[in-house]
Amino acid sequence: MGVWYATREDVKGALDYAETARSDRRVDQAIEAASRWIEGFLHRRFYPEIATRYFDYPGQYARPWRLWLDDSELISLTSISSGGVTIDPATVFLEPNRSGPPYNRVELNIGTNSAFGGGQTTQRDITITGLWGYNSTDTAAAAAAAPAGSTDTTLTVGPADGIGVGQVLRVGSERMLVTGRSMADTGQTLQTPLDAQQKSVSVAVSDGTGFEVGEVLLLDSERMLVVDIAGNQLTVKRAWDGSVPAAHTGSAIYALRRLTVTRGALGTTAATISQGDTVYRWEVPGPVRTLCIAEALVTLMQQSSGYARTTGVGSSARQVGGGTIAKTQYGLSIESLREQAYTSHGRKARMRAV
Repeated sequence: MGVWYATREDVKGALDYAETARSDRRVDQAIEAASRWIEGFLHRRFYPEIATRYFDYPGQYARPWRLWLDDSELISLTSISSGGVTIDPATVFLEPNRSGPPYNRVELNIGTNSAFGGGQTTQRDITITGLWGYNSTDTAAAAAAAPAGSTDTTLTVGPADGIGVGQVLRVGSERMLVTGRSMADTGQTLQTPLDAQQKSVSVAVSDGTGFEVGEVLLLDSERMLVVDIAGNQLTVKRAWDGSVPAAHTGSAIYALRRLTVTRGALGTTAATISQGDTVYRWEVPGPVRTLCIAEALVTLMQQSSGYARTTGVGSSARQVGGGTIAKTQYGLSIESLREQAYTSHGRKARMRAV
């Protein structure tokens, strides 16, 4: 799969889907399709990726100190060379400096001796290594609960804030893609018996600081969603993810904290992870994440109806799932989200002088 702009949990939470392998596959396909569509619609990739890219010399009619990056937007520069000659990054300006990153061009400081050119041809004369994408903003989400070697593909974390399938994580300089989640023992047990009634929503634990609001717990065979925490009492939503409510006494408490990950992703190198290392999650720009969820929802609901969903009756019936306000008077919500995302995060065309 590619990098997603929403997690499986984002979409399933909006749909209130039960946790089944069948629904997971459908949701994953919808998110993948929505993410790739967004990249085409907004003309940019948002995730951070370390890579080396090659560019032609600007040309005899262009400003010789300026290189437009076009669709290869830069977050930070590691090294740059031209014609095989290394250019000191300190003599390079990343522009626009007032609003970047992302940066759409690099300029040489004309007060120095740095210059582009010098290769045998203009093709691929300039080589740039750096962090590419829209942003690399991330937030501390959890701590590693157990060490992991550089070849391990599972990572167990502590109480996790907003980590889901499809998330881009970072530990140190390594980035990882979350491809699955499973239950891990929290080391705590139920302190007070719990009956099978839906109205019984208070779960007593020995240490409430060991949990996070939004976590999914497993007691015996029943899943529960943590909606609030007060001291050592967890307020939960019973029978979550299609499980069946049951009575529990002294049950071990498990949580979705064992992550299946793709190591060394997005140009990084897999490294050893120590217990207690901070796990960061990459923050997708808000409008992009919202649009991805919405597009995935439209796809899933259209699939369920054989792409025949309509609104209204008779002559007022309209096809669901697209169109413009002017043409169909339908799709205002999804169209508005598309327009908002394009206005705030779409890469606009650049006019070039001949």
